[in-house]
Amino acid sequence: MVKKAVLMLAYGSPDSLDDMEAYLNDVRGGRPMSRDFVAEFKRRYAQIGGRSPLNENTFDQAECAERALRARGHDVRVYVGMRHWSPWIRDTVGQMSRDGIEEAVAIVMAPHYSRLSIGKYREAVDESVKSAGSRIQFSFVDSWWRQTALLDAQEAHVRSGLASFSCEDRNSVKIIITAHSLPERLLKIGDPYDDELKGNASAIAERLGNPDWMFSYQSAAHTGEPWLGPQIEDVIPDLADKGYRHVLVAPIGFVCDHVEILYDIDIGVQEIARSRGVNVRRIASMNSDPTFIEAVVDAVEDKLK
Repeated sequence: MVKKAVLMLAYGSPDSLDDMEAYLNDVRGGRPMSRDFVAEFKRRYAQIGGRSPLNENTFDQAECAERALRARGHDVRVYVGMRHWSPWIRDTVGQMSRDGIEEAVAIVMAPHYSRLSIGKYREAVDESVKSAGSRIQFSFVDSWWRQTALLDAQEAHVRSGLASFSCEDRNSVKIIITAHSLPERLLKIGDPYDDELKGNASAIAERLGNPDWMFSYQSAAHTGEPWLGPQIEDVIPDLADKGYRHVLVAPIGFVCDHVEILYDIDIGVQEIARSRGVNVRRIASMNSDPTFIEAVVDAVEDKLK
């Protein structure tokens, strides 16, 4: 019998503030960075407790997915590989090879495809297979935002977020659905990222009865080139000028708590909102929500079959 497995992929995050320079150096591919640049990221991580929970959350998601797959009759182990930190994708692929894995399904913990994001994970897996001299045959889940269970989980989390507002305020809440921005040049190469995100956002809004909502990007890097917008840091002041006082942020491009949620939204956006008299709340992250895990398993199972 062919020995199969699942490889769950995520961005990775440094273990401590002391690892920040090495981590950023890997993210930037060795491009030079100033001391102030490193210090700024240390400051952000310090404000969320000194480290991001991304790695722990991903391992928990992997454990939950493995249990769910086994409950469905799939005798597979779910491995975890990180793109920019330990356990590195190359090390995990090497371990899978030593464990005798012959076929594997790879899934990135990001439901929307882009050559600049998911495509990079594909490249990392392919390079790891070659460098390890492995014979593992990988199939890749490129995009899984259309999974019914994912839409169910997203809808439930937005409804719960809306319910946190008083009955009096609920009808005046602006919903902002967000995702991580990427360089604007991807639109010129026909990349589906922007379309997939807006399709996902529209599907959620339709399920909610088309409330007052909009789509926005967040967490753009400062690289000297245009990034997809509008950025939520600009949207909040604009909404304030238009008279909005209650906002619910739904970051559907992220599937667990980490720095882009805990700092960019919970601290950065909140500071802007308070300065403009806007009450901003956000939906709970998916983390290991059972319905979300069902969506992951559904996407993987389609490939396992």
